[in-house]
Amino acid sequence: MSGRRRPGRENAGIRGPRAGFVAAQRLRSDACGRAAGSRGFTLLELLAVIVLIGIAISVAAVATSRSLAGARVGAAGRDLAAALRWTRAQAIVQQREQVFELDLAALRYSVPGRDPVALPPGMRVELTTAARERVDAHSAGIRFYPDGSSTGGHITLTSGARTWRVDVGWLTGTVSLEDGAPRPASS
Repeated sequence: MSGRRRPGRENAGIRGPRAGFVAAQRLRSDACGRAAGSRGFTLLELLAVIVLIGIAISVAAVATSRSLAGARVGAAGRDLAAALRWTRAQAIVQQREQVFELDLAALRYSVPGRDPVALPPGMRVELTTAARERVDAHSAGIRFYPDGSSTGGHITLTSGARTWRVDVGWLTGTVSLEDGAPRPASS
């Protein structure tokens, strides 16, 4: 028996009782059709990764657009507050009344001696002021007096879920800006 070999072992190159098992294991392949021990990825695996990356990018894009909308409202609110403060300062320095005008239809405002400033498109603007400061259904103003006082009022800027409010005190004419946290959903 020393010169004779068992059938099935001659091509395996392995001797011993497990030689037939090892040879069969080398010939097997995994469920995807790859030979055991081969390297690389299947098309299905690559497509799955690409889909997951696409979902991650979509989520990031939505979050970024929401934060950009919030930043746009915040910047418009700060610019509006600065324009109101400038109008008040001009009334005090020049010792005469100055009017900050807001056009709700055109989404722009103007201050004395400067070009009109457009607000970002798609923004909702509300103005509450003295009745005598209304020019028409879509335009109104806030008047500042030489002593620093004003007709008072507030301007609310809304874009999406973000809201900012600029308040003007009637007695002192001081301008304050309230950071707009997301508005609760109305039911």
